Amino acid sequence: MKSLKKIELHLHLEGAAPPAFIRSVAAEKGQNIDGIFDERGAYVWRDFRHFLRVYEAAASVLTTPRDYARLLSEVLAQCADQGAIYAELFVSPEFCGGADLAAWRDYLAAMEEVAAQAECDGIASRAVLTCIRHLDPQRARKTAICAAETSGGWVAGLGIAGAEDVGELADFAWAFDCAREAGLGLTAHAGEWGGPDSIRDALALGVTRIGHGIRAVEDAQLMRDLAEQHITLEVCPGSNLALGLVPDWPAHPIARLVDAGVCVTVSTDDPPFFHTTLSHEYQRLADAFGWAEAEFRQMNLWAVEAAFCDQTTRTRLRKELT
Repeated sequence: MKSLKKIELHLHLEGAAPPAFIRSVAAEKGQNIDGIFDERGAYVWRDFRHFLRVYEAAASVLTTPRDYARLLSEVLAQCADQGAIYAELFVSPEFCGGADLAAWRDYLAAMEEVAAQAECDGIASRAVLTCIRHLDPQRARKTAICAAETSGGWVAGLGIAGAEDVGELADFAWAFDCAREAGLGLTAHAGEWGGPDSIRDALALGVTRIGHGIRAVEDAQLMRDLAEQHITLEVCPGSNLALGLVPDWPAHPIARLVDAGVCVTVSTDDPPFFHTTLSHEYQRLADAFGWAEAEFRQMNLWAVEAAFCDQTTRTRLRKELT
């Protein structure tokens, strides 16, 4: 599966940090974060709330633009090793200088340099700046301003992640309106822990993509709406299984969504936390549903059409896939 060219649209930058990388950075800074690792050195968490705390603890060691540049270089190299030719990364300015615009520009400049070199080496990428739902919606405005003020290059979209059961998506309408006016693509995590109504709430923000969205299968009309409106789902099967949302691979609703005419893509979410890789996701889906190169090529073509990149990049990626 590694040799199959792939597009990944749902990958959290900090969540893709290898444990060894985080331990190394922590050691350099004299920080003790041993409590987030098990005896084998892997991330350890109990449930989704605990996962969020471990995620934030790991991210806490990344405090400089250089740290993020090193992390991005590591993550893009791993993506390329899995056959990815394009990746969109969720990046939160909250972790990059507290969403202060001047500080964010410094972090962004460091990451853009890495992204440009990686694109020359064969893997293109874009950033989707991410509001954190379980924080105050007023803070999301700062993230949206960072996105709007630095849009047009590597920064290509705005999203929202975090605990789906905290607050209302409508509380973040200002942030999404700001990003839309700046010409940014819009996506939102929904339909993972929240039911079909959470997906409708995300659609009300004007998104063209939904992060996860698997619970759309509970509502036939919603699936028809997603198909008719060409809303693309960023599905992360291994993440869903690891978090206990789905019991096993054959039970995952991704095949039912495809059968209903919904455009789906395959991503890894936070791969080291969930002990997965992009190639592993493809192989397990192939085993569960009998999918082969033709089915995966179609999903990657859907991903290209849904990507927040410029048209020149989209055209090139489409050619590479076909």
